[in-house]
Amino acid sequence: MKIDTHNHALPDAAIDLIRANPGSGLEINGDVLTSSYFKIRFDAKFSDPAVKLAELERVGLEAAVLSAVPMIFGYELDETLADQLSTAVNAGLAQMCATAPDRLRWMASVPMQSPDRAAAILQQSLAEGCVGVEIATSLMGRYFDDPFFEPFWSRAEELKLPVMIHPAYGQPHPGFDRFYLRNVIGNLLETTVAIERLIGAGVLRDHPGLKILLVHAGGYFPFQAGRFRHAATVRSELAESPADPWAYRGQVVVDTITHDGPALRYVVERMGLANVVMGTDIPFDMAPAEPMREVLDALGEEDARQVAELNPAGLFGFDG
Repeated sequence: MKIDTHNHALPDAAIDLIRANPGSGLEINGDVLTSSYFKIRFDAKFSDPAVKLAELERVGLEAAVLSAVPMIFGYELDETLADQLSTAVNAGLAQMCATAPDRLRWMASVPMQSPDRAAAILQQSLAEGCVGVEIATSLMGRYFDDPFFEPFWSRAEELKLPVMIHPAYGQPHPGFDRFYLRNVIGNLLETTVAIERLIGAGVLRDHPGLKILLVHAGGYFPFQAGRFRHAATVRSELAESPADPWAYRGQVVVDTITHDGPALRYVVERMGLANVVMGTDIPFDMAPAEPMREVLDALGEEDARQVAELNPAGLFGFDG
């Protein structure tokens, strides 16, 4: 079964909660969702599981692990509403997946501004059927290597739930003001900053049971981890950091979204075939038009099966 590990949803329960709380920092007007940093137009592809499955089949896939659209992480909300939003998102995702339990799984959403509560919701979500958890690259500029977030990392490791890190709340940069570069460059930069801070701070070293999924092929990490490794040999700022970021391959896995066959082959070569999983970014317009075809063309049938079937099934507990 070919499985998409990077597939976004906006559950009806979350839509209803946002509509009921105008002025919160999240707004829905008609079919437009606006957050503190981005807005999207949504339709049935975000919320109807039958439409989701039809879209998967159209692009040569059969199953998916659903995660919330990053606009509703809710890190800008007060703790009470953030808690309610996480609960609504998780209930909505569980309901969507219950319509096709053999083909759809879901990742929990948690209020990272309250790490103890995030840990508790993660525990509850596992009991309700989640197979992982999705978090942003930062909490509006505060990165997750901060010891403040230790309760979350400890619980994710304890529960053996993969943590998908998705770009959101990107930091301003004057070069991103044109050409959609906030997404095209910025998203990958945010992912790179997030994972290299986690490695540098020893979060992965201290939690060897953690599994991290980086979207968009890991950002720039597979292309410049060697520079980070070199810096550790010459810079005092990295004196307490792990010596080799490549040592965390396997604990860190990446998806296939490169939009470029040679780049994908390089990612597989550097990360290792076992550490790459199919991802699409459906239903956003930055999703590859033919994700399965792109993987087949780049990797060949045998390796494509590993990436699209065996690796995702092992990571997220699909049978068969």
